[in-house]
Amino acid sequence: MGKISRRDFLKQAGLASAGLMVGGLGLSNKSYANVKGANNKVRVAVIGLNGRGKNHIAAYMKVPDCEVVTLCDVDMNVARERQADFKKTYGKDVAIVQDFRKVLEDPNVDAVSLATPNHWHALQTVWACQAGKDVYVEKPATHNVWEGRKIIEAAYKYNRIVQNGVQLRSSEAIREAVQHLRDGLIGRVYMSRGLVYRWRPDIGDQGISAVPEGLDYDMWTGPAPMRPFTRNLVHYNWHWHWNYGNGDVGNQGIHETDLCMWGLGVDTLPEKITSMGGKFLWDDCKEVPEVQTSIYHYPKEKKIIQFEVRNWCTNLEDGAGVGNIFYGDKGYMVIKGYDTYETYFGQNREPGPKRTAGGDHFKNFVDAIRARDMKIQNGPVETCHLSSALAHLGNIAYRVDRVLTFDPIAETFIGDEDANRMLTRVYREPYSMPETI
Repeated sequence: MGKISRRDFLKQAGLASAGLMVGGLGLSNKSYANVKGANNKVRVAVIGLNGRGKNHIAAYMKVPDCEVVTLCDVDMNVARERQADFKKTYGKDVAIVQDFRKVLEDPNVDAVSLATPNHWHALQTVWACQAGKDVYVEKPATHNVWEGRKIIEAAYKYNRIVQNGVQLRSSEAIREAVQHLRDGLIGRVYMSRGLVYRWRPDIGDQGISAVPEGLDYDMWTGPAPMRPFTRNLVHYNWHWHWNYGNGDVGNQGIHETDLCMWGLGVDTLPEKITSMGGKFLWDDCKEVPEVQTSIYHYPKEKKIIQFEVRNWCTNLEDGAGVGNIFYGDKGYMVIKGYDTYETYFGQNREPGPKRTAGGDHFKNFVDAIRARDMKIQNGPVETCHLSSALAHLGNIAYRVDRVLTFDPIAETFIGDEDANRMLTRVYREPYSMPETI
Protein backbone atom coordinates (compact mmCIF):
# COMPACT_ATOMS: atom_id res chain seq x y z
CA MET A 1 0.00 0.00 0.00
CA GLY A 2 1.69 3.20 -1.14
CA LYS A 3 2.21 6.40 0.79
CA ILE A 4 -0.34 9.13 0.08
CA SER A 5 0.39 12.62 1.36
CA ARG A 6 -2.10 14.88 3.11
CA ARG A 7 -1.88 17.26 0.13
CA ASP A 8 -2.88 14.48 -2.25
CA PHE A 9 -5.78 13.52 0.00
CA LEU A 10 -7.06 17.06 0.22
CA LYS A 11 -7.26 17.15 -3.57
CA GLN A 12 -9.70 14.24 -3.26
CA ALA A 13 -11.88 15.86 -0.61
CA GLY A 14 -14.74 16.28 -3.04
CA LEU A 15 -15.06 12.54 -3.62
CA ALA A 16 -18.38 11.97 -1.88
CA SER A 17 -20.77 9.29 -3.05
CA ALA A 18 -24.30 9.94 -1.84
CA GLY A 19 -26.53 6.92 -1.49
CA LEU A 20 -23.74 4.31 -1.12
CA MET A 21 -24.56 1.42 1.16
CA VAL A 22 -22.84 0.05 4.27
CA GLY A 23 -22.24 -3.67 3.79
CA GLY A 24 -25.62 -5.21 4.50
CA LEU A 25 -26.79 -2.41 6.77
CA GLY A 26 -28.55 -0.37 4.08
CA LEU A 27 -27.43 3.01 5.41
CA SER A 28 -27.52 6.05 3.16
CA ASN A 29 -24.75 8.67 3.05
CA LYS A 30 -26.14 12.12 3.91
CA SER A 31 -24.02 15.20 4.50
CA TYR A 32 -24.69 17.47 7.46
CA ALA A 33 -24.48 20.40 5.04
CA ASN A 34 -27.41 18.95 3.08
CA VAL A 35 -29.73 18.15 5.96
CA LYS A 36 -29.05 20.87 8.53
CA GLY A 37 -29.55 24.60 8.49
CA ALA A 38 -26.54 26.78 9.22
CA ASN A 39 -28.02 27.89 12.56
CA ASN A 40 -29.02 24.44 13.81
CA LYS A 41 -27.07 22.36 16.30
CA VAL A 42 -24.71 19.53 15.42
CA ARG A 43 -26.28 16.43 16.98
CA VAL A 44 -23.80 13.96 18.45
CA ALA A 45 -24.09 10.38 19.67
CA VAL A 46 -21.42 9.30 22.16
CA ILE A 47 -20.56 5.61 21.82
CA GLY A 48 -18.70 3.96 24.70
CA LEU A 49 -19.62 5.49 28.05
CA ASN A 50 -17.66 3.80 30.81
CA GLY A 51 -14.45 5.87 30.86
CA ARG A 52 -13.39 8.48 28.35
CA GLY A 53 -16.95 8.69 27.02
CA LYS A 54 -17.96 10.63 30.13
CA ASN A 55 -15.47 13.33 29.11
CA HIS A 56 -16.90 13.35 25.59
CA ILE A 57 -20.40 14.05 26.88
CA ALA A 58 -19.24 16.95 29.04
CA ALA A 59 -17.09 18.40 26.26
CA TYR A 60 -19.82 18.46 23.60
CA MET A 61 -22.37 19.96 25.96
CA LYS A 62 -20.04 22.95 26.36
CA VAL A 63 -19.62 23.54 22.61
CA PRO A 64 -21.96 26.20 21.18
CA ASP A 65 -24.47 24.94 18.59
CA CYS A 66 -23.87 21.33 19.56
CA GLU A 67 -25.79 18.81 21.65
CA VAL A 68 -25.55 15.18 22.69
CA VAL A 69 -28.75 13.44 21.58
CA THR A 70 -27.91 9.75 22.05
CA LEU A 71 -25.79 7.68 24.42
CA CYS A 72 -24.71 4.19 23.36
CA ASP A 73 -22.97 1.39 25.21
CA VAL A 74 -22.95 -2.40 24.95
CA ASP A 75 -23.52 -2.50 28.72
CA MET A 76 -27.01 -1.20 29.45
CA ASN A 77 -26.14 -0.82 33.13
CA VAL A 78 -23.55 1.78 32.16
CA ALA A 79 -25.89 3.37 29.62
CA ARG A 80 -28.69 3.81 32.17
CA GLU A 81 -26.28 5.30 34.69
CA ARG A 82 -25.03 7.86 32.17
CA GLN A 83 -28.61 8.63 31.14
CA ALA A 84 -29.47 9.41 34.76
CA ASP A 85 -26.31 11.52 35.13
CA PHE A 86 -27.21 13.43 31.97
CA LYS A 87 -30.70 14.21 33.24
CA LYS A 88 -29.33 15.37 36.59
CA THR A 89 -26.58 17.52 35.07
CA TYR A 90 -28.36 19.09 32.11
CA GLY A 91 -32.03 18.77 33.00
CA LYS A 92 -32.69 16.97 29.71
CA ASP A 93 -33.68 13.51 28.59
CA VAL A 94 -31.33 11.65 26.29
CA ALA A 95 -31.88 8.43 24.33
CA ILE A 96 -29.84 5.31 25.15
CA VAL A 97 -29.01 2.56 22.66
CA GLN A 98 -27.14 -0.73 23.09
CA ASP A 99 -26.34 -1.59 19.44
CA PHE A 100 -24.32 1.21 17.83
CA ARG A 101 -25.56 0.15 14.39
CA LYS A 102 -28.94 1.58 15.38
CA VAL A 103 -27.17 4.91 15.92
CA LEU A 104 -25.81 4.75 12.38
CA GLU A 105 -29.36 4.28 11.08
CA ASP A 106 -30.66 7.34 12.96
CA PRO A 107 -31.13 10.38 10.67
CA ASN A 108 -31.23 12.64 13.75
CA VAL A 109 -27.55 11.92 14.50
CA ASP A 110 -25.00 13.98 12.55
CA ALA A 111 -21.81 12.74 14.18
CA VAL A 112 -20.60 9.90 16.38
CA SER A 113 -17.94 10.19 19.05
CA LEU A 114 -16.15 6.92 19.69
CA ALA A 115 -14.77 6.08 23.14
CA THR A 116 -15.03 2.31 22.70
CA PRO A 117 -12.17 -0.21 23.19
CA ASN A 118 -9.31 0.01 20.70
CA HIS A 119 -10.22 -3.12 18.74
CA TRP A 120 -13.50 -1.46 17.65
CA HIS A 121 -12.25 2.01 16.67
CA ALA A 122 -11.37 1.54 13.01
CA LEU A 123 -14.35 -0.59 12.00
CA GLN A 124 -16.82 1.73 13.74
CA THR A 125 -15.17 4.71 12.04
CA VAL A 126 -15.44 3.15 8.58
CA TRP A 127 -19.05 2.08 9.07
CA ALA A 128 -19.96 5.53 10.38
CA CYS A 129 -18.37 7.22 7.36
CA GLN A 130 -20.30 4.92 5.07
CA ALA A 131 -23.47 5.81 6.95
CA GLY A 132 -22.87 9.52 6.33
CA LYS A 133 -21.80 10.37 9.90
CA ASP A 134 -18.82 12.49 10.87
CA VAL A 135 -16.56 10.84 13.42
CA TYR A 136 -14.48 11.75 16.45
CA VAL A 137 -12.42 8.65 17.25
CA GLU A 138 -10.38 8.21 20.40
CA LYS A 139 -6.75 7.21 20.25
CA PRO A 140 -5.52 4.87 18.99
CA ALA A 141 -7.76 5.20 15.96
CA THR A 142 -6.64 1.73 14.87
CA HIS A 143 -5.84 -1.60 16.46
CA ASN A 144 -3.34 -2.54 13.75
CA VAL A 145 -1.39 -0.85 10.95
CA TRP A 146 -3.56 -2.00 8.01
CA GLU A 147 -6.68 -0.40 9.45
CA GLY A 148 -5.19 3.10 9.20
CA ARG A 149 -5.38 3.35 5.43
CA LYS A 150 -8.94 2.02 5.54
CA ILE A 151 -9.98 4.93 7.77
CA ILE A 152 -8.33 7.42 5.42
CA GLU A 153 -10.00 5.85 2.38
CA ALA A 154 -13.40 6.02 4.07
CA ALA A 155 -13.05 9.66 5.14
CA TYR A 156 -12.21 10.85 1.65
CA LYS A 157 -14.52 8.56 -0.29
CA TYR A 158 -17.55 9.61 1.76
CA ASN A 159 -16.40 13.19 2.41
CA ARG A 160 -16.55 12.81 6.18
CA ILE A 161 -14.86 14.81 8.91
CA VAL A 162 -12.84 12.28 10.93
CA GLN A 163 -11.09 13.80 13.93
CA ASN A 164 -8.40 11.88 15.79
CA GLY A 165 -8.50 12.28 19.58
CA VAL A 166 -4.98 13.71 19.81
CA GLN A 167 -6.00 16.83 21.69
CA LEU A 168 -2.45 18.15 22.07
CA ARG A 169 -2.88 19.41 18.51
CA SER A 170 -5.56 21.86 19.70
CA SER A 171 -3.45 23.25 22.55
CA GLU A 172 -2.32 26.79 21.81
CA ALA A 173 0.92 26.20 23.70
CA ILE A 174 1.78 22.95 21.90
CA ARG A 175 1.00 24.44 18.50
CA GLU A 176 3.32 27.33 19.36
CA ALA A 177 5.97 24.85 20.51
CA VAL A 178 5.86 22.97 17.21
CA GLN A 179 6.17 26.25 15.30
CA HIS A 180 9.27 27.04 17.37
CA LEU A 181 10.72 23.69 16.30
CA ARG A 182 9.96 24.54 12.66
CA ASP A 183 11.57 27.96 13.06
CA GLY A 184 14.79 26.53 14.47
CA LEU A 185 14.49 27.78 18.05
CA ILE A 186 16.50 24.83 19.42
CA GLY A 187 18.48 24.39 16.21
CA ARG A 188 18.36 21.34 13.97
CA VAL A 189 15.96 18.92 15.65
CA TYR A 190 17.29 15.38 15.30
CA MET A 191 15.63 13.38 18.07
CA SER A 192 12.35 13.18 19.94
CA ARG A 193 11.45 11.10 22.97
CA GLY A 194 7.94 10.08 23.96
CA LEU A 195 7.39 9.26 27.63
CA VAL A 196 4.52 7.45 29.33
CA TYR A 197 5.17 6.90 33.02
CA ARG A 198 1.79 5.82 34.34
CA TRP A 199 1.02 4.12 37.66
CA ARG A 200 -0.28 0.69 36.60
CA PRO A 201 -0.76 -1.71 39.54
CA ASP A 202 -1.08 -5.49 39.69
CA ILE A 203 -4.49 -6.42 38.20
CA GLY A 204 -4.41 -10.06 39.31
CA ASP A 205 -6.35 -12.70 37.42
CA GLN A 206 -10.10 -12.89 38.01
CA GLY A 207 -10.65 -16.01 35.90
CA ILE A 208 -13.75 -16.97 33.92
CA SER A 209 -17.25 -15.98 35.01
CA ALA A 210 -20.78 -15.61 33.68
CA VAL A 211 -21.58 -12.68 31.39
CA PRO A 212 -23.21 -9.97 33.54
CA GLU A 213 -26.84 -9.18 32.90
CA GLY A 214 -27.23 -6.21 30.58
CA LEU A 215 -23.94 -6.70 28.72
CA ASP A 216 -23.94 -7.70 25.04
CA TYR A 217 -20.65 -9.56 25.19
CA ASP A 218 -20.78 -10.67 21.55
CA MET A 219 -20.98 -7.03 20.50
CA TRP A 220 -18.25 -6.04 22.97
CA THR A 221 -15.98 -8.70 21.47
CA GLY A 222 -16.79 -7.57 17.93
CA PRO A 223 -13.94 -8.24 15.47
CA ALA A 224 -11.73 -9.92 18.10
CA PRO A 225 -11.69 -13.70 18.67
CA MET A 226 -14.47 -14.91 20.95
CA ARG A 227 -13.29 -16.16 24.35
CA PRO A 228 -15.08 -16.92 27.62
CA PHE A 229 -16.08 -13.84 29.57
CA THR A 230 -13.69 -12.56 32.22
CA ARG A 231 -13.62 -9.39 34.29
CA ASN A 232 -9.94 -9.20 33.38
CA LEU A 233 -11.18 -7.45 30.23
CA VAL A 234 -14.45 -5.62 30.88
CA HIS A 235 -14.49 -2.65 31.37
CA TYR A 236 -10.90 -1.34 31.45
CA ASN A 237 -8.15 -3.93 31.63
CA TRP A 238 -8.62 -4.97 27.99
CA HIS A 239 -5.89 -2.34 27.42
CA TRP A 240 -3.32 -4.90 28.57
CA HIS A 241 -4.38 -7.77 26.25
CA TRP A 242 -3.24 -7.92 22.63
CA ASN A 243 -6.59 -8.89 21.07
CA TYR A 244 -8.23 -5.67 22.31
CA GLY A 245 -5.60 -3.14 23.41
CA ASN A 246 -2.08 -2.06 22.56
CA GLY A 247 -0.40 -1.46 25.92
CA ASP A 248 0.45 2.02 27.16
CA VAL A 249 2.34 2.97 24.01
CA GLY A 250 -1.01 2.49 22.23
CA ASN A 251 -3.05 4.07 25.00
CA GLN A 252 -1.78 7.32 26.55
CA GLY A 253 1.23 6.95 24.26
CA ILE A 254 -0.60 7.89 21.05
CA HIS A 255 -0.62 11.53 22.13
CA GLU A 256 3.15 11.31 22.38
CA THR A 257 3.82 9.24 19.25
CA ASP A 258 1.76 11.79 17.33
CA LEU A 259 3.71 14.69 18.81
CA CYS A 260 7.05 12.93 18.18
CA MET A 261 6.29 12.78 14.45
CA TRP A 262 4.64 16.21 14.28
CA GLY A 263 7.50 17.94 16.08
CA LEU A 264 10.19 16.16 14.05
CA GLY A 265 8.38 17.01 10.84
CA VAL A 266 8.21 13.43 9.54
CA ASP A 267 5.11 12.30 7.65
CA THR A 268 6.05 8.68 6.93
CA LEU A 269 6.73 5.66 9.10
CA PRO A 270 10.32 4.74 10.00
CA GLU A 271 12.66 2.33 8.21
CA LYS A 272 14.20 0.63 11.25
CA ILE A 273 12.36 -0.40 14.43
CA THR A 274 13.47 -2.21 17.54
CA SER A 275 11.81 -2.66 20.91
CA MET A 276 12.68 -4.36 24.17
CA GLY A 277 11.01 -4.74 27.54
CA GLY A 278 8.98 -7.14 29.58
CA LYS A 279 6.99 -7.86 32.71
CA PHE A 280 9.32 -7.27 35.65
CA LEU A 281 6.87 -6.26 38.37
CA TRP A 282 3.65 -8.28 38.63
CA ASP A 283 2.63 -11.88 38.12
CA ASP A 284 -0.79 -10.89 36.82
CA CYS A 285 -2.78 -11.55 33.64
CA LYS A 286 -1.46 -8.60 31.62
CA GLU A 287 -0.01 -9.69 28.27
CA VAL A 288 1.65 -6.39 27.34
CA PRO A 289 5.01 -5.29 28.76
CA GLU A 290 5.13 -3.19 31.93
CA VAL A 291 8.42 -1.64 30.84
CA GLN A 292 9.12 -1.06 27.16
CA THR A 293 11.60 0.99 25.14
CA SER A 294 11.16 1.33 21.37
CA ILE A 295 13.44 3.03 18.87
CA TYR A 296 12.33 4.25 15.43
CA HIS A 297 15.03 5.27 12.97
CA TYR A 298 14.66 7.55 9.92
CA PRO A 299 18.11 7.18 8.32
CA LYS A 300 17.43 9.33 5.25
CA GLU A 301 16.15 12.22 7.39
CA LYS A 302 18.88 11.63 10.03
CA LYS A 303 16.23 11.60 12.74
CA ILE A 304 15.32 9.18 15.48
CA ILE A 305 12.40 8.64 17.88
CA GLN A 306 12.72 6.95 21.26
CA PHE A 307 9.66 5.88 23.20
CA GLU A 308 9.57 4.72 26.81
CA VAL A 309 6.84 3.09 28.88
CA ARG A 310 7.31 2.68 32.63
CA ASN A 311 4.48 1.51 34.85
CA TRP A 312 5.73 2.12 38.37
CA CYS A 313 8.16 4.16 40.49
CA THR A 314 10.34 6.37 38.30
CA ASN A 315 11.86 9.82 37.89
CA LEU A 316 9.95 12.32 35.74
CA GLU A 317 12.53 13.45 33.14
CA ASP A 318 12.47 17.23 33.68
CA GLY A 319 8.83 16.97 34.66
CA ALA A 320 7.72 15.19 31.48
CA GLY A 321 6.50 11.99 33.11
CA VAL A 322 3.81 11.96 30.45
CA GLY A 323 5.06 14.05 27.56
CA ASN A 324 7.86 14.59 25.06
CA ILE A 325 11.40 15.89 24.82
CA PHE A 326 12.87 17.28 21.57
CA TYR A 327 16.61 17.61 21.07
CA GLY A 328 18.31 20.11 18.76
CA ASP A 329 21.91 21.19 18.27
CA LYS A 330 21.27 24.40 20.25
CA GLY A 331 19.04 23.14 23.05
CA TYR A 332 16.08 21.00 23.97
CA MET A 333 12.32 21.37 24.48
CA VAL A 334 10.21 19.66 27.14
CA ILE A 335 6.48 19.06 26.58
CA LYS A 336 4.61 18.43 29.81
CA GLY A 337 1.17 16.86 29.60
CA TYR A 338 -1.26 18.43 27.16
CA ASP A 339 -0.64 22.16 27.38
CA THR A 340 2.88 23.16 28.55
CA TYR A 341 6.27 23.54 26.92
CA GLU A 342 9.65 24.73 28.21
CA THR A 343 12.96 25.24 26.42
CA TYR A 344 16.58 25.11 27.60
CA PHE A 345 19.76 26.09 25.76
CA GLY A 346 23.42 25.20 25.74
CA GLN A 347 25.59 23.29 28.14
CA ASN A 348 24.26 25.23 31.14
CA ARG A 349 20.61 24.62 30.25
CA GLU A 350 19.72 28.29 30.15
CA PRO A 351 15.92 28.69 30.22
CA GLY A 352 14.20 29.96 27.08
CA PRO A 353 10.61 30.51 25.90
CA LYS A 354 7.87 28.59 27.69
CA ARG A 355 4.10 28.67 27.82
CA THR A 356 1.03 26.97 29.27
CA ALA A 357 -2.21 27.25 27.29
CA GLY A 358 -4.91 24.75 26.37
CA GLY A 359 -7.46 24.41 23.59
CA ASP A 360 -10.75 22.73 22.70
CA HIS A 361 -10.28 19.73 20.42
CA PHE A 362 -14.00 18.89 20.42
CA LYS A 363 -14.97 22.41 19.36
CA ASN A 364 -12.45 22.18 16.53
CA PHE A 365 -14.19 18.99 15.38
CA VAL A 366 -17.62 20.63 15.47
CA ASP A 367 -16.29 23.72 13.67
CA ALA A 368 -14.95 21.48 10.88
CA ILE A 369 -18.32 19.72 10.60
CA ARG A 370 -20.19 22.99 10.27
CA ALA A 371 -17.71 24.32 7.69
CA ARG A 372 -17.42 20.93 5.88
CA ASP A 373 -13.70 21.69 5.75
CA MET A 374 -11.03 19.09 6.57
CA LYS A 375 -8.31 21.73 6.32
CA ILE A 376 -9.32 23.40 9.59
CA GLN A 377 -9.08 20.17 11.59
CA ASN A 378 -6.34 20.02 14.19
CA GLY A 379 -6.48 16.21 14.35
CA PRO A 380 -6.94 15.27 10.67
CA VAL A 381 -7.66 11.73 9.57
CA GLU A 382 -4.06 11.11 8.45
CA THR A 383 -2.94 11.33 12.07
CA CYS A 384 -5.34 8.46 12.83
CA HIS A 385 -3.04 6.24 10.82
CA LEU A 386 0.46 7.55 11.46
CA SER A 387 0.34 8.17 15.21
CA SER A 388 -1.25 4.77 15.85
CA ALA A 389 0.93 2.89 13.37
CA LEU A 390 4.13 4.08 15.03
CA ALA A 391 2.97 2.48 18.28
CA HIS A 392 1.92 -0.70 16.47
CA LEU A 393 5.34 -1.02 14.82
CA GLY A 394 7.06 -0.84 18.18
CA ASN A 395 4.74 -3.49 19.59
CA ILE A 396 5.36 -5.77 16.62
CA ALA A 397 9.14 -5.44 17.08
CA TYR A 398 8.72 -6.25 20.77
CA ARG A 399 6.60 -9.30 20.05
CA VAL A 400 8.90 -10.82 17.39
CA ASP A 401 11.96 -9.82 19.46
CA ARG A 402 14.22 -8.56 16.69
CA VAL A 403 15.23 -5.46 14.77
CA LEU A 404 12.84 -4.92 11.86
CA THR A 405 13.36 -3.23 8.51
CA PHE A 406 10.26 -1.48 7.20
CA ASP A 407 9.33 -0.10 3.77
CA PRO A 408 7.45 3.16 4.54
CA ILE A 409 6.09 3.37 0.99
CA ALA A 410 4.57 -0.11 0.77
CA GLU A 411 4.05 -0.12 4.56
CA THR A 412 5.32 -3.68 4.92
CA PHE A 413 8.29 -5.28 6.64
CA ILE A 414 11.12 -6.40 4.40
CA GLY A 415 11.84 -10.12 4.53
CA ASP A 416 9.86 -10.88 7.68
CA GLU A 417 6.56 -12.68 7.19
CA ASP A 418 6.02 -13.17 10.93
CA ALA A 419 6.06 -9.41 11.40
CA ASN A 420 3.96 -8.80 8.29
CA ARG A 421 1.19 -11.05 9.61
CA MET A 422 0.90 -8.69 12.60
CA LEU A 423 0.15 -5.71 10.37
CA THR A 424 -3.48 -6.84 10.30
CA ARG A 425 -5.69 -9.37 12.07
CA VAL A 426 -8.18 -12.15 11.34
CA TYR A 427 -11.61 -10.53 11.80
CA ARG A 428 -14.50 -12.39 13.38
CA GLU A 429 -17.60 -12.33 11.21
CA PRO A 430 -19.75 -10.34 10.81
CA TYR A 431 -17.43 -7.71 12.28
CA SER A 432 -14.95 -7.56 9.40
CA MET A 433 -13.11 -4.59 7.96
CA PRO A 434 -14.02 -4.49 4.26
CA GLU A 435 -11.20 -4.82 1.76
CA THR A 436 -12.96 -2.32 -0.50
CA ILE A 437 -14.23 0.75 1.28
